[in-house]
Amino acid sequence: MREEQKLPAKQAAIPPEEIPEEQPVNREPIDENISSSEPIAEEQPTTEQNMEVHQHTHATHGKKTWKHYFWEFIMLFLAVFCGFLAEYQLEHVIEHQREKQYIESLVEDLKSDQEVLTKHIEQVKTGTVMMDSLVNILNNPSQVAENTGRLYYLARLAPRLMPLSTNNRTFEQLKNSGNFRLIKNLNTSNKIMGYYEKFPLIRLLESVNETEFNEYKKVAAKIFDPAILLKMEGKNAEIKRTNENPSLRVADNDLLQQLSVFAVYMHGTKKGITGAAEELKVAGGNLLKYLQKEYRLE
Repeated sequence: MREEQKLPAKQAAIPPEEIPEEQPVNREPIDENISSSEPIAEEQPTTEQNMEVHQHTHATHGKKTWKHYFWEFIMLFLAVFCGFLAEYQLEHVIEHQREKQYIESLVEDLKSDQEVLTKHIEQVKTGTVMMDSLVNILNNPSQVAENTGRLYYLARLAPRLMPLSTNNRTFEQLKNSGNFRLIKNLNTSNKIMGYYEKFPLIRLLESVNETEFNEYKKVAAKIFDPAILLKMEGKNAEIKRTNENPSLRVADNDLLQQLSVFAVYMHGTKKGITGAAEELKVAGGNLLKYLQKEYRLE
């Protein structure tokens, strides 16, 4: 009581409702009997855990014998071999399909060649007949004055020769890409090669005809009037025959004979081209029938 009376008088008294309540602190009681130096006992595995560990262990089966390794080798070998056979068979099927595609394309080229050769042979034969008539007039000087109109027409049109234009794209693809190996039948391969080996002869004869035609034109330029030659030209390079008998620039018999000589040369070359083209057409027709039968194409 004396100590309470010694409090300063100036200190204001705090109302009871403003005094904060102290929060209770939960403190677990410390077991004084536990010593910090006492080791903590480890948890022992249960019976179920021991059984799981036991189930994962496998019994030893002993050493593998040579028979075991032998059968493993056989199984591995068979697996690899069967895979190789499957791959080989697939490749064989693909190559067979590609071969047939090439043959089908080649058959279409041959059909086109037959049509082109038919027209080409007809054109060359027509030129050969006209060249015959030209040579007959030139070799008979007495007929020249009466047939100058015809002479202009024949001299301009008879020497013409259109190069043979065939479709050999499939053959070139087979040859240049090395895909001729796809054609397994050697007889088929030889027949195809035999057909296309006939083309160089026709190209050679066309080249000879071109050389002869150049010499022919040098002589013709001295004989025929270019103004009259121009009047004979129509649409699309068509040559129209005149009903008149226009005069020649020079009616020299020596020049007419020179022109006749080159006309005879071209006449012979045209006949050679006709024979080679006819032979090519026969070979192409036979090859076409053979491929259609061999590969069962329509």
